[in-house]
Amino acid sequence: MSTPAVSKPPAFRTFRRIAWFAVALALCVIVFGAFVRLSNAGLSCPDWPTCYGRAAWPTHAGADADDTLTAIRAIEPHKAWREQFHRIIAGGLGVFVLALALIAARRRRHGIAQVVAAAALVAVSIPLYMRAEYVLASVLAGAGEAILLFAAARWNNVGLSRVSALTLAVIIFQALLGMWTVTWLLKPVVVMAHLLGGLTTFALLVWIAWRATDRPIRLADAKRLRWMVAAALAVLGVQIALGGWTSANYAALSCGAGGWLTDDMHTFDFPRCVGQWWPPADYREGFVLWRGIGVDYEGGVLDGAARIAIQMAHRLWAIVAFVALLALALRLVRTPGMRGWATLLALLTFAQVTLGIANVKLSLPLSVAVLHNAGAVLLLFVLVTLLARLRAPEHG
Repeated sequence: MSTPAVSKPPAFRTFRRIAWFAVALALCVIVFGAFVRLSNAGLSCPDWPTCYGRAAWPTHAGADADDTLTAIRAIEPHKAWREQFHRIIAGGLGVFVLALALIAARRRRHGIAQVVAAAALVAVSIPLYMRAEYVLASVLAGAGEAILLFAAARWNNVGLSRVSALTLAVIIFQALLGMWTVTWLLKPVVVMAHLLGGLTTFALLVWIAWRATDRPIRLADAKRLRWMVAAALAVLGVQIALGGWTSANYAALSCGAGGWLTDDMHTFDFPRCVGQWWPPADYREGFVLWRGIGVDYEGGVLDGAARIAIQMAHRLWAIVAFVALLALALRLVRTPGMRGWATLLALLTFAQVTLGIANVKLSLPLSVAVLHNAGAVLLLFVLVTLLARLRAPEHG
């Protein structure tokens, strides 16, 4: 006789639906954020969280705005809407993550009070920041983060309370990185961290959604496969970080036209770089993470040799990532019931490499560059899904 399905309580079903909606919204936020960054709209609103003092954005170049803000940057409505709309949908994602944390914390002692207190401290810090009370705003935001991290460390993960609190802490820090991206004028380490923070938020939400859905893939060698997936995920994470560093330092086209070694190049070089297999490159200068505050990094500040070093590091690690992902796909294709996931992983890997090459050969067209970012998110989705769902068979 089959065991009847156990009905989940309404709160659990609500949690699961919110989690999957948050996954979809996080995907949109990341891809649209890539569009904003790659269309050079990242500094189109000189203030934060408003845009020229507005909750929305100015609709024409002559719109009324604070003279101190227009002195920093002239109004460009076709760019300003992109930046502010990205902030708005990111804020919406934060609301859904807060809802997840509240639902997950309801069975923890003082759990809801801790989540509400943390959110309230962060909320109060925003108007203080807008009034230039930076120290007090930072202290309050830091206190909110500390509450969430303490809760995540103290709670177990029954009901996904720990990972939900951690996700809320990550998205709050992600908002701070978004603020620093503007106020620190596209500082490369902040831009890269902002990208990694968005992808970390997405990965945590995917984990939460699958765990709430509770559809495990039971395999005898699940433990070994999980280790392989975790290793591939680590390799992919390094490659994404290198891609973010390449983009933040405007090094994507450093191997072609305008290259520092030759003046007569008219095409973008691949697989060689400025006509050489191993061009002179300044790796020490290319990977200096902190260069101080007050420099406008829009357009990049590094010389050609440093940018070539960044581009070459991204290409070389791409080979490692390609081999690691294909090795995992080959292992999955030999596992009963996993052929579909293996095929999807292999196709996404080949597509991502093709898009990366197309970025170089076609001079970084916006559509291809955005798709390249989306490809990284989809690869992340597949790996985190496997990590969340692969489990050993139940005994008894």
